Amino acid sequence: MHSSLTTKNSKLRLIISLAFVAIFSSPAPAEILKIAINDTIQPISREYVERAVDEARRRGDQAVLIEMNTPGGLVSSTREIIEAITGSAVPVIVYVTPTGGHAGSAGIFILESADIAAMAPGTAAGAAHPVALIGPVQLKPDDDMKKKMENDTAALMRAVTSKRGRNVEAAESAVLESKSFTEQEALAQHLIDYVASSPEDLFRQMQGKPFKRFNGESVTLNLAGQPVFPYEMTLREHILDALMDPNIAFLLLAIGALALYIEFNHPGAVIPGTVGVVFILVAAFALNLLPTRFAALVLILGAFALFAAEAKFATHGVLTIGGIALLTLGGLLLVDSPIPEMRVHLATALAVSIPLGLITAFLMTIALRARRNKVVTGAQGLVGETGVAQTALSPQGKVFVHGELWDAVAASPLPVGQLVVVRKVDGLTLEVAPLTQ
Repeated sequence: MHSSLTTKNSKLRLIISLAFVAIFSSPAPAEILKIAINDTIQPISREYVERAVDEARRRGDQAVLIEMNTPGGLVSSTREIIEAITGSAVPVIVYVTPTGGHAGSAGIFILESADIAAMAPGTAAGAAHPVALIGPVQLKPDDDMKKKMENDTAALMRAVTSKRGRNVEAAESAVLESKSFTEQEALAQHLIDYVASSPEDLFRQMQGKPFKRFNGESVTLNLAGQPVFPYEMTLREHILDALMDPNIAFLLLAIGALALYIEFNHPGAVIPGTVGVVFILVAAFALNLLPTRFAALVLILGAFALFAAEAKFATHGVLTIGGIALLTLGGLLLVDSPIPEMRVHLATALAVSIPLGLITAFLMTIALRARRNKVVTGAQGLVGETGVAQTALSPQGKVFVHGELWDAVAASPLPVGQLVVVRKVDGLTLEVAPLTQ
């Protein structure tokens, strides 16, 4: 009886111990999941936000905090981020920070779509007017196209601000009139809900205050003092985010093209060909995610054609200059983006085009000269060499050429000691003629 009771007590203690271990060893879910967007708005930014929203829902977090400082970006990615925010099961807070930061262009759309919109002191938001740009030059679209672009982006702004109960007219002026707002102006015009010096200050101001979600549901959050879990980009996202810089994509494309060019001129080198294929494929992947103008790729190919033509026709640099101009223009036109941060900079285009043009033309010149040079090895290397007839050639005999004795044949009889020149090599027999001819 005593033994049975002891066994039962042991099992009970074991169960209680395992329960304590399970409770204290399993990490408690963070209450606030935080991400940071400190770059342009593009497909990787969109993927990052969507993944964070899904993770917060899976963990059961109270809110998602997006700390944002962006010059803007692609409209397509902005729309998808807005869809992720407005459809989130977890309330989303967008906080423009740090001091000196801004939510430019696409950034203000994301700010207005949030459940809670806040800005740090010394920040700004706005200037969301749609523009058409090529390289460093702003193009003026025709009136119909301009009106379509304005109406489309203004409608998107009205849709998100009206559902959030914010100032539609002020928000729309950021689109139609390119207005920008300081944090105090945005607060006074009810474009944002709070001005806070830090996330902790923001959470204290929000404490216990209800707000309406996109679906009309009223929610109150108590986030003061709650733990914040930083949710970082994956290694893959970090790499792809760097590749989303058009300057890097253009540089990879140019280096890859040069490496393939070297491989074609030096078959069997292997390393340049491998580097070229890898760089071009990586650049192609990045450009596939960006709004790429494929006509610009034609200009880049045309530039390499001019570099090759310079070596062949020797135009004293005219074709090389033309190739550099085409490569520069191709770089500037490569990515069709509404903001300078997502276009190839003029300095980058020139820094790549000029050295690349000079190097390519130089390599092509060396290759063509090598191909034009007379063969100096093997049997064909004997053509043009001079020698001495060791026996009379009538018409066959022996000649001494290049330190060796050869069978030879001449078109006319030649005496012993006659200086001869090799005209042709036929197997192991040389066709020679008198040197005086």
